[in-house]
Amino acid sequence: MGELEEAANKWLKPYRNAGIRENVEVGIVAAAVVLGFRSFFFQPMAIPSGSAQPTFYGIIHENLRGKADAVIPSGLNKWYLSWIKGEKYYEVTAKSSGQLRIIDREPKRLFPMLSKQRFKIGNTIHTLWFPPDSLWTRADLREGMEFKKEQTVIKLKVTSGDHLFINRFIYNFRRPVRGETIVFKSTGVPGLTQHTHYIKRLVGLGGETISIGDDRHVRINGKPLDASDPGFEFIYTFNGPPQDSVYSGHVNGVIGRQYTNANLAAVFPNEKAEYSVRKNHYFTLGDNTMNSHDSRNWKDFPQEKVIGKSFFVFWPITERFGWHAR
Repeated sequence: MGELEEAANKWLKPYRNAGIRENVEVGIVAAAVVLGFRSFFFQPMAIPSGSAQPTFYGIIHENLRGKADAVIPSGLNKWYLSWIKGEKYYEVTAKSSGQLRIIDREPKRLFPMLSKQRFKIGNTIHTLWFPPDSLWTRADLREGMEFKKEQTVIKLKVTSGDHLFINRFIYNFRRPVRGETIVFKSTGVPGLTQHTHYIKRLVGLGGETISIGDDRHVRINGKPLDASDPGFEFIYTFNGPPQDSVYSGHVNGVIGRQYTNANLAAVFPNEKAEYSVRKNHYFTLGDNTMNSHDSRNWKDFPQEKVIGKSFFVFWPITERFGWHAR
């Protein structure tokens, strides 16, 4: 064996760039493991809108322009708020006087993680790096607005939506249960933004008849849901009139029109309206009943569209961080 090892070390040539080959192999294996884990077990998802609030928060913003007491953080505090709490602050001061001229209506992406958005005031171009979506709406800026030199143009706080893991594994062994917060694909479902994912609370199952009373309780085959039903403990503990981003039960068209001009429930114009969920379909509602586009408008969807249920909020680090208990 000693002679064989000596001869092998002398005459057998090693692979060229053996270290690089090994690192590439490790990288490919790691990528395969991550993709497999994501596809079959736990998939990350970011909450884009406020339809699930206050259970899950979407992207929210606060326009601080005109608020003299609002302080923009800096240094380590700014880093902490951005990377831990998901709070990003933007501040731009006019370098010259003149009218606002928008150059980039949408963020211009230079690389996957690098973007910018430009605008001009007078003859000076301003560049905002890593801008949020819908910048001009969030910052309340319009073409032609007048600004003076040194005047604040943008002073904005944007808080990222909750990022969570979806449990894709559990529904391989059982069907979703009423009251669970499920995630489903929108592709092929009429009335929804296509090729994305929605997160809603499962309310109605195939073959059931749904109605929404003026008392803001959903009725399943004539029987109202209440806070004693699993998954609805918070939904039906409301007190006072319905509000945006506050648990307020579920409103029909009559109640919704009393507080908003939006048509929140085309399928349920009043408490007498009923909808029969089709076989092998699900009926879902958003927890933020005053600001949710849900089955009250686009009805039910096929059960095979479901990909999993909410599992764990991993970022930002807020009171909602951790295992999903609602």
